[in-house]
Amino acid sequence: MTDPATPSAQPASVVRLDLPDAPGLVHRDVAANGARFHIAELGDGPLVLLLHGFPQFWWAWRHQLTALADAGFRAVAMDLRGVGGSDRTPRGYDPANLALDITGVIRSLGEPDAALVGHDLGGYLAWTAAAMRPKLVRRLAVSSMPHPRRWRSSMLADARQTAAQSHIWGFQRPWIPERRLTADDGAMVARLIQEWSGPQPPDEKVLETYRRAMCIPSTAHCSIEPYRWMVRSLARPDGIQFNRRMKRPVRVPTLHLHGSLDPVVRTRSAAGSGQYVEAPYRWRLFDGLGHFPHEEDPVAFSAELINWLKDPEPDR
Repeated sequence: MTDPATPSAQPASVVRLDLPDAPGLVHRDVAANGARFHIAELGDGPLVLLLHGFPQFWWAWRHQLTALADAGFRAVAMDLRGVGGSDRTPRGYDPANLALDITGVIRSLGEPDAALVGHDLGGYLAWTAAAMRPKLVRRLAVSSMPHPRRWRSSMLADARQTAAQSHIWGFQRPWIPERRLTADDGAMVARLIQEWSGPQPPDEKVLETYRRAMCIPSTAHCSIEPYRWMVRSLARPDGIQFNRRMKRPVRVPTLHLHGSLDPVVRTRSAAGSGQYVEAPYRWRLFDGLGHFPHEEDPVAFSAELINWLKDPEPDR
């Protein structure tokens, strides 16, 4: 494993990876919401913006980038604030601001709107962006994450869901979680991905890529900050106000994807999210998959996503 202090472990070499099946892949930076964001872009057509979760970066969508581009879409995977090749700012990790990062990137790409596809934390932010800036979101697809209000109620009222996301409670300690994430060249990152995956976890080469990305200086801290806000704000005015804002229903067609073996987000927690959607809503449960269905079975995941994106009547 490369020492994160060496030049080969710096963002440009660790994050701006090529895809063997995508010679046309373009890496570039775009400005939005007062920060700079790294994106990986492939294909032409209607914009589909892909939002990664924890503990990953844009590369989590490598399979979907090529599949979407082949299907006639402009596929763009962005690194969230503080992760991958994007700016690591000292503040701005509350979900409302992170959602403005996403909608700002859509504008910076010169598009009137986008289909948002989010996994885990990226899914939480996709829900948020669709509620806050509905004119910029054409369709919404979320994997492995309930609606923010559903997440909040499950964490507070469902002891089994609270236990399933015990890592989030552990993140509330100062500095210790950052040290644990980067210890032994990011070994904890590999362990979490293995434990959260279904029967076929990623191979060592894939895990090493995520480990190296987490060891880029300040990434661990910035990756944890959104979860600190989510818990610490539960009883604070800003958190209560955000929860009220999320009462605004999602009014775009929504695809909700989930792995039946997800140990992080219980199926019953995710499945109740349809009550917040006043538009066509489709629930799809992937049997035998865990928390990362887009990587565990990329063919099935991509086919489900593309068929839904192309369906003119997604409520069927």
